Amino acid sequence: MRKALFILMFLTLAAASYAQVVREPTATKYPEWTRPIEPFRIVGNLYYVGTADLACYLITTKAGHILINTGLASSEGNILDNIKKLGFKISDVKILLTTQAHFDHLGAMAAIKKVTGAKMFADYADAPIITDGGLSDYDLDGKYRTFKPINVDRTLHNADHILLGEMNLTMLHHPGHTKGSCSYLFKVKDKSRTYRVLIANLPTIVTEKGFNAIPSYPQIAKDYSYTIAAMKKLKFDIWLASHGSQFDLLQKYNAAKSYWPSLFMDKKNYYKELDELEDDYQKKLTGKRS
Repeated sequence: MRKALFILMFLTLAAASYAQVVREPTATKYPEWTRPIEPFRIVGNLYYVGTADLACYLITTKAGHILINTGLASSEGNILDNIKKLGFKISDVKILLTTQAHFDHLGAMAAIKKVTGAKMFADYADAPIITDGGLSDYDLDGKYRTFKPINVDRTLHNADHILLGEMNLTMLHHPGHTKGSCSYLFKVKDKSRTYRVLIANLPTIVTEKGFNAIPSYPQIAKDYSYTIAAMKKLKFDIWLASHGSQFDLLQKYNAAKSYWPSLFMDKKNYYKELDELEDDYQKKLTGKRS
């Protein structure tokens, strides 16, 4: 009996220890996830500091800065260097945000949080996944973490405001891709005008399982439907996304470096993306999606 208890205890501890391991999924199939590009000013006080495809954004204010997303764990140095290249101090980053609780957007977040001392704000539905390093992700088996756990300092709900200096960001709860996927809507200014900017987390379908085969996320189909409808109603001038490929970043990059905000006003492409994702969603519902 004592031997059986010892074995059970050993196995329990071993499983717990294994779950503490951070094992970031390989990104070799996506070279643009790690391909560095020079940072640039998108519009007003909004800058791009990510890689060729993993979009990271810096919003600067007189009271400090906001960083949205961090890419893979290996992106830490690249992001920090990009912030410095733009002439800003790392220590002035005060708030950290993400568009979704996946390793390709949170991989370097724990490290950057430690370096900057910034506060992590997150959608309430993604906060548990962010805190446990991806262990409770509905589409994973929970055997190991996919990124280092991050302490969430403030949880956000739909339409909550994030205030820093002169900036006022509205967080929009857009679940489906993850339980707490979210977008951000805010205004920026330059010498010409004021722009309404949307950083959109497009509702791509990540799971290979049928929607009715995910007991840990029973409302996933309903969430996707809600998000697609909600995103079609948004009003904005400029739109960006979690991945550069979603808004044709590389095609716009050379021109964008010369400061050309109107490059990112292609609303037609935004609605085209949503229509394609809605079609993908309907196929998933009917079992026709491969």
